[in-house]
Amino acid sequence: MHLEALNIFCDVVRHQSFSRGALANSVSQSAASQAVRQIERRLGAQLIDRSRRPWQLTPEGKLFFQGCQEIVDRYHELEEAVQRRQDPAGYTVRLASIYSVGLHDLSQYVDRFREAVPGAHVDIEYMHPDEIPTRIQNDQSDVGLLAFATPGRDLTVVPWRQQAMAVACPPTHRFASRTTAIGPWELAGAAFVTFERGLRVRRELDRYLRRHGADVDVVAEFDTIENIKQAVEDGAGVAILPESTLRREVERQTLVAVPLDRLDDEARFVRPLSIVHRRRRRLNPAVTEFIRLLRLDGAGPTDGDVSARPAAGAATRTTGTAHTTGHTAPATATP
Repeated sequence: MHLEALNIFCDVVRHQSFSRGALANSVSQSAASQAVRQIERRLGAQLIDRSRRPWQLTPEGKLFFQGCQEIVDRYHELEEAVQRRQDPAGYTVRLASIYSVGLHDLSQYVDRFREAVPGAHVDIEYMHPDEIPTRIQNDQSDVGLLAFATPGRDLTVVPWRQQAMAVACPPTHRFASRTTAIGPWELAGAAFVTFERGLRVRRELDRYLRRHGADVDVVAEFDTIENIKQAVEDGAGVAILPESTLRREVERQTLVAVPLDRLDDEARFVRPLSIVHRRRRRLNPAVTEFIRLLRLDGAGPTDGDVSARPAAGAATRTTGTAHTTGHTAPATATP
Protein backbone atom coordinates (compact mmCIF):
# COMPACT_ATOMS: atom_id res chain seq x y z
CA MET A 1 0.00 0.00 0.00
CA HIS A 2 1.58 3.30 -1.11
CA LEU A 3 2.36 5.84 1.57
CA GLU A 4 0.98 8.58 -0.69
CA ALA A 5 -2.45 6.91 -0.59
CA LEU A 6 -2.33 6.69 3.20
CA ASN A 7 -1.40 10.36 3.39
CA ILE A 8 -4.33 11.29 1.11
CA PHE A 9 -6.73 9.25 3.23
CA CYS A 10 -5.53 10.94 6.42
CA ASP A 11 -5.90 14.41 4.93
CA VAL A 12 -9.37 13.64 3.56
CA VAL A 13 -10.47 12.57 7.05
CA ARG A 14 -8.77 15.49 8.82
CA HIS A 15 -10.49 18.02 6.55
CA GLN A 16 -13.69 15.97 6.25
CA SER A 17 -13.51 16.80 2.57
CA PHE A 18 -12.24 14.96 -0.51
CA SER A 19 -11.57 18.23 -2.33
CA ARG A 20 -9.55 19.77 0.51
CA GLY A 21 -7.68 16.51 1.11
CA ALA A 22 -6.83 16.40 -2.59
CA LEU A 23 -5.64 20.02 -2.52
CA ALA A 24 -3.36 19.29 0.44
CA ASN A 25 -1.65 16.60 -1.64
CA SER A 26 -1.63 18.47 -4.97
CA VAL A 27 -3.84 15.90 -6.70
CA SER A 28 -7.30 16.05 -8.27
CA GLN A 29 -10.42 15.24 -6.28
CA SER A 30 -10.95 12.22 -8.53
CA ALA A 31 -7.44 10.94 -7.76
CA ALA A 32 -8.03 11.36 -4.02
CA SER A 33 -11.29 9.42 -4.25
CA GLN A 34 -9.60 6.64 -6.23
CA ALA A 35 -6.77 6.42 -3.68
CA VAL A 36 -9.27 5.90 -0.85
CA ARG A 37 -11.19 3.27 -2.85
CA GLN A 38 -7.95 1.40 -3.56
CA ILE A 39 -7.24 1.25 0.18
CA GLU A 40 -10.77 -0.04 0.81
CA ARG A 41 -10.39 -2.75 -1.86
CA ARG A 42 -7.05 -3.84 -0.41
CA LEU A 43 -8.48 -4.04 3.12
CA GLY A 44 -11.75 -5.57 1.97
CA ALA A 45 -13.64 -3.10 4.14
CA GLN A 46 -15.57 0.12 3.67
CA LEU A 47 -13.80 2.98 5.47
CA ILE A 48 -16.08 5.87 4.46
CA ASP A 49 -19.87 5.71 4.35
CA ARG A 50 -20.63 7.83 1.26
CA SER A 51 -24.39 7.25 1.49
CA ARG A 52 -24.63 9.86 4.26
CA ARG A 53 -24.48 13.63 3.83
CA PRO A 54 -22.00 14.63 5.00
CA TRP A 55 -20.13 11.34 4.68
CA GLN A 56 -18.92 9.62 7.83
CA LEU A 57 -16.19 7.19 8.78
CA THR A 58 -17.32 3.65 9.42
CA PRO A 59 -16.14 1.92 12.62
CA GLU A 60 -13.44 0.26 10.48
CA GLY A 61 -12.55 3.66 9.04
CA LYS A 62 -12.11 5.16 12.51
CA LEU A 63 -9.85 2.29 13.54
CA PHE A 64 -7.79 2.53 10.36
CA PHE A 65 -7.47 6.32 10.53
CA GLN A 66 -6.10 6.21 14.07
CA GLY A 67 -3.35 3.75 13.15
CA CYS A 68 -2.77 5.21 9.68
CA GLN A 69 -2.18 8.68 11.11
CA GLU A 70 0.53 7.35 13.40
CA ILE A 71 2.24 5.57 10.47
CA VAL A 72 2.20 8.66 8.24
CA ASP A 73 3.44 10.97 11.01
CA ARG A 74 6.18 8.53 11.97
CA TYR A 75 7.36 8.28 8.35
CA HIS A 76 7.60 12.06 8.05
CA GLU A 77 9.57 12.17 11.29
CA LEU A 78 12.01 9.54 9.98
CA GLU A 79 12.31 11.41 6.70
CA GLU A 80 13.20 14.59 8.56
CA ALA A 81 15.68 12.71 10.78
CA VAL A 82 17.52 11.30 7.74
CA GLN A 83 17.62 14.69 6.06
CA ARG A 84 18.97 16.32 9.23
CA ARG A 85 21.65 13.64 9.46
CA GLN A 86 22.84 14.71 6.01
CA ASP A 87 22.68 18.36 7.08
CA PRO A 88 22.38 18.56 10.91
CA ALA A 89 22.38 22.37 10.92
CA GLY A 90 19.87 22.79 8.13
CA TYR A 91 16.56 22.31 9.94
CA THR A 92 13.95 25.03 9.37
CA VAL A 93 11.08 25.78 11.75
CA ARG A 94 8.06 26.70 9.62
CA LEU A 95 6.11 29.39 11.46
CA ALA A 96 2.68 30.68 10.37
CA SER A 97 1.64 33.90 12.10
CA ILE A 98 -1.14 36.44 12.01
CA TYR A 99 0.07 39.77 10.66
CA SER A 100 -0.38 41.71 13.90
CA VAL A 101 2.39 39.70 15.57
CA GLY A 102 4.95 41.87 13.84
CA LEU A 103 8.47 41.17 12.71
CA HIS A 104 9.79 43.36 15.52
CA ASP A 105 8.20 41.02 18.10
CA LEU A 106 9.36 37.82 16.43
CA SER A 107 12.89 38.79 15.48
CA GLN A 108 14.11 38.67 19.08
CA TYR A 109 12.98 35.04 19.35
CA VAL A 110 14.53 34.16 16.00
CA ASP A 111 17.86 35.59 17.17
CA ARG A 112 17.75 33.62 20.42
CA PHE A 113 16.76 30.46 18.57
CA ARG A 114 19.71 30.76 16.19
CA GLU A 115 22.03 31.05 19.18
CA ALA A 116 20.46 28.00 20.88
CA VAL A 117 20.34 25.88 17.70
CA PRO A 118 23.26 26.97 15.51
CA GLY A 119 22.60 26.67 11.80
CA ALA A 120 18.83 26.25 12.16
CA HIS A 121 16.42 28.69 10.55
CA VAL A 122 12.92 30.06 11.04
CA ASP A 123 10.75 30.54 7.98
CA ILE A 124 7.99 33.04 8.88
CA GLU A 125 4.85 33.32 6.79
CA TYR A 126 2.19 35.91 7.61
CA MET A 127 -1.39 35.05 6.72
CA HIS A 128 -5.09 35.44 7.50
CA PRO A 129 -6.07 33.74 10.80
CA ASP A 130 -8.46 31.33 9.06
CA GLU A 131 -5.55 29.89 7.05
CA ILE A 132 -3.33 28.99 10.00
CA PRO A 133 -5.21 25.93 11.39
CA THR A 134 -5.34 24.44 7.89
CA ARG A 135 -1.61 24.98 7.40
CA ILE A 136 -0.89 23.24 10.71
CA GLN A 137 -3.23 20.32 9.98
CA ASN A 138 -1.69 19.85 6.53
CA ASP A 139 1.85 19.84 7.99
CA GLN A 140 2.69 22.84 5.82
CA SER A 141 3.68 24.71 9.00
CA ASP A 142 5.12 23.39 12.27
CA VAL A 143 3.90 26.14 14.57
CA GLY A 144 1.27 28.88 14.37
CA LEU A 145 0.66 32.12 16.28
CA LEU A 146 -3.05 32.86 16.50
CA ALA A 147 -5.45 35.10 18.43
CA PHE A 148 -8.54 33.70 20.18
CA ALA A 149 -7.48 30.18 19.17
CA THR A 150 -9.80 27.26 19.94
CA PRO A 151 -8.43 23.77 20.64
CA GLY A 152 -9.70 21.15 18.21
CA ARG A 153 -9.46 17.48 17.42
CA ASP A 154 -6.21 18.05 15.51
CA LEU A 155 -5.01 21.28 17.14
CA THR A 156 -3.18 21.87 20.41
CA VAL A 157 -3.39 25.42 21.78
CA VAL A 158 -0.69 26.70 24.15
CA PRO A 159 -1.40 30.11 25.81
CA TRP A 160 1.29 32.65 24.97
CA ARG A 161 0.39 36.30 25.60
CA GLN A 162 -2.49 38.33 26.99
CA GLN A 163 -2.67 41.66 25.14
CA ALA A 164 -4.60 44.42 26.93
CA MET A 165 -7.19 46.12 24.75
CA ALA A 166 -7.50 49.92 24.61
CA VAL A 167 -9.64 52.57 22.95
CA ALA A 168 -7.90 54.05 19.90
CA CYS A 169 -8.87 57.55 18.86
CA PRO A 170 -7.32 60.51 16.99
CA PRO A 171 -5.68 63.26 19.08
CA THR A 172 -8.57 65.62 18.26
CA HIS A 173 -11.24 63.29 19.64
CA ARG A 174 -12.91 64.15 22.95
CA PHE A 175 -11.64 60.88 24.47
CA ALA A 176 -8.01 61.83 23.74
CA SER A 177 -7.85 64.34 26.60
CA ARG A 178 -9.13 61.90 29.20
CA THR A 179 -6.96 61.53 32.28
CA THR A 180 -8.85 58.45 33.47
CA ALA A 181 -9.71 55.13 31.88
CA ILE A 182 -12.82 54.89 29.70
CA GLY A 183 -15.63 52.58 30.71
CA PRO A 184 -16.94 50.56 27.75
CA TRP A 185 -20.44 51.81 28.61
CA GLU A 186 -19.25 55.32 27.68
CA LEU A 187 -18.85 54.19 24.06
CA ALA A 188 -22.64 53.90 23.61
CA GLY A 189 -23.65 55.84 20.51
CA ALA A 190 -20.05 56.48 19.43
CA ALA A 191 -19.00 56.07 15.80
CA PHE A 192 -17.13 52.77 15.90
CA VAL A 193 -14.64 51.16 13.51
CA THR A 194 -14.34 47.42 14.02
CA PHE A 195 -13.45 44.04 12.55
CA GLU A 196 -15.44 42.25 9.86
CA ARG A 197 -18.20 39.89 10.92
CA GLY A 198 -17.08 36.28 11.01
CA LEU A 199 -13.74 36.98 12.65
CA ARG A 200 -13.41 35.60 16.17
CA VAL A 201 -12.11 38.93 17.49
CA ARG A 202 -15.28 40.64 16.21
CA ARG A 203 -17.50 38.20 18.06
CA GLU A 204 -15.55 38.75 21.27
CA LEU A 205 -15.76 42.54 20.87
CA ASP A 206 -19.51 42.40 20.25
CA ARG A 207 -20.03 40.28 23.37
CA TYR A 208 -17.91 42.66 25.42
CA LEU A 209 -19.85 45.73 24.30
CA ARG A 210 -23.25 44.05 24.75
CA ARG A 211 -22.27 42.97 28.24
CA HIS A 212 -21.75 46.64 29.14
CA GLY A 213 -24.79 47.96 27.31
CA ALA A 214 -22.64 49.86 24.80
CA ASP A 215 -24.73 50.11 21.63
CA VAL A 216 -22.11 51.60 19.30
CA ASP A 217 -22.68 52.97 15.80
CA VAL A 218 -20.60 50.72 13.51
CA VAL A 219 -19.46 52.95 10.63
CA ALA A 220 -16.81 50.72 9.05
CA GLU A 221 -15.62 47.09 9.17
CA PHE A 222 -12.21 45.75 8.12
CA ASP A 223 -10.33 42.46 8.35
CA THR A 224 -6.98 44.05 9.23
CA ILE A 225 -5.80 46.11 12.18
CA GLU A 226 -3.85 48.43 9.88
CA ASN A 227 -7.01 49.38 7.98
CA ILE A 228 -8.88 49.98 11.22
CA LYS A 229 -6.10 52.24 12.51
CA GLN A 230 -6.05 54.17 9.25
CA ALA A 231 -9.81 54.74 9.38
CA VAL A 232 -9.54 55.98 12.98
CA GLU A 233 -6.68 58.31 12.00
CA ASP A 234 -8.91 59.66 9.21
CA GLY A 235 -11.58 60.56 11.76
CA ALA A 236 -14.13 57.82 10.97
CA GLY A 237 -14.59 56.95 14.64
CA VAL A 238 -12.96 55.14 17.54
CA ALA A 239 -11.91 51.50 17.85
CA ILE A 240 -10.93 48.93 20.45
CA LEU A 241 -7.58 47.35 19.58
CA PRO A 242 -4.66 45.61 21.33
CA GLU A 243 -2.65 48.43 22.88
CA SER A 244 0.64 46.90 21.77
CA THR A 245 -0.40 47.28 18.10
CA LEU A 246 -0.82 51.04 18.60
CA ARG A 247 2.70 51.85 19.80
CA ARG A 248 3.95 53.17 16.47
CA GLU A 249 0.96 55.50 16.05
CA VAL A 250 1.21 56.67 19.66
CA GLU A 251 4.88 57.47 19.09
CA ARG A 252 4.00 59.46 15.96
CA GLN A 253 1.13 61.11 17.84
CA THR A 254 -1.35 60.17 15.12
CA LEU A 255 -3.42 58.10 17.56
CA VAL A 256 -4.02 58.03 21.29
CA ALA A 257 -4.46 54.77 23.24
CA VAL A 258 -6.83 55.23 26.19
CA PRO A 259 -7.10 52.49 28.85
CA LEU A 260 -10.37 50.62 29.26
CA ASP A 261 -11.97 50.79 32.69
CA ARG A 262 -13.54 47.74 34.28
CA LEU A 263 -15.85 46.85 37.12
CA ASP A 264 -14.33 45.61 40.37
CA ASP A 265 -15.25 41.96 39.75
CA GLU A 266 -14.50 41.99 36.04
CA ALA A 267 -11.44 40.51 34.35
CA ARG A 268 -9.37 42.76 32.11
CA PHE A 269 -10.45 42.68 28.46
CA VAL A 270 -7.55 41.15 26.56
CA ARG A 271 -6.73 39.57 23.22
CA PRO A 272 -5.21 36.14 23.98
CA LEU A 273 -2.42 35.05 21.64
CA SER A 274 -1.61 31.35 21.48
CA ILE A 275 0.96 28.98 20.05
CA VAL A 276 -0.72 26.21 18.04
CA HIS A 277 0.60 22.94 16.65
CA ARG A 278 -0.68 19.57 15.47
CA ARG A 279 -2.10 17.39 18.18
CA ARG A 280 -0.51 13.97 18.66
CA ARG A 281 2.44 14.87 16.46
CA ARG A 282 5.93 14.35 17.85
CA LEU A 283 7.54 17.75 17.62
CA ASN A 284 11.06 18.02 16.29
CA PRO A 285 13.56 19.10 19.00
CA ALA A 286 14.21 22.33 17.07
CA VAL A 287 10.48 23.13 17.04
CA THR A 288 10.23 22.30 20.74
CA GLU A 289 13.12 24.66 21.49
CA PHE A 290 11.52 27.48 19.51
CA ILE A 291 8.24 27.03 21.39
CA ARG A 292 10.15 27.03 24.68
CA LEU A 293 11.79 30.36 23.81
CA LEU A 294 8.43 31.87 22.91
CA ARG A 295 6.90 30.76 26.19
CA LEU A 296 9.75 32.16 28.31
CA ASP A 297 8.46 35.69 27.78
CA GLY A 298 4.82 34.73 27.35
CA ALA A 299 4.55 33.80 31.01
CA GLY A 300 5.08 37.42 32.06
CA PRO A 301 2.56 40.22 32.83
CA THR A 302 -0.21 41.17 30.45
CA ASP A 303 1.20 42.59 27.23
CA GLY A 304 0.59 46.32 26.92
CA ASP A 305 -0.99 46.78 30.34
CA VAL A 306 -2.45 50.27 29.90
CA SER A 307 -5.09 49.82 32.58
CA ALA A 308 -2.55 50.56 35.30
CA ARG A 309 -1.64 53.93 33.80
CA PRO A 310 -3.15 56.99 35.47
CA ALA A 311 -3.68 58.95 32.26
CA ALA A 312 -4.27 58.37 28.58
CA GLY A 313 -1.43 60.71 27.73
CA ALA A 314 0.99 58.45 29.58
CA ALA A 315 0.79 55.76 26.92
CA THR A 316 4.11 54.07 26.22
CA ARG A 317 6.14 55.94 23.60
CA THR A 318 7.96 53.05 21.97
CA THR A 319 8.48 52.46 18.31
CA GLY A 320 7.47 49.45 16.26
CA THR A 321 10.54 49.52 13.99
CA ALA A 322 11.69 46.00 13.20
CA HIS A 323 15.25 44.85 12.68
CA THR A 324 15.42 42.43 9.82
CA THR A 325 15.92 38.68 10.02
CA GLY A 326 15.69 37.83 6.38
CA HIS A 327 11.92 38.28 6.13
CA THR A 328 9.87 41.17 4.83
CA ALA A 329 7.82 42.98 7.45
CA PRO A 330 4.06 42.63 6.81
CA ALA A 331 2.16 45.51 5.30
CA THR A 332 -1.07 44.68 7.11
CA ALA A 333 -2.07 43.53 10.56
CA THR A 334 -4.73 40.87 10.81
CA PRO A 335 -6.35 40.01 14.13
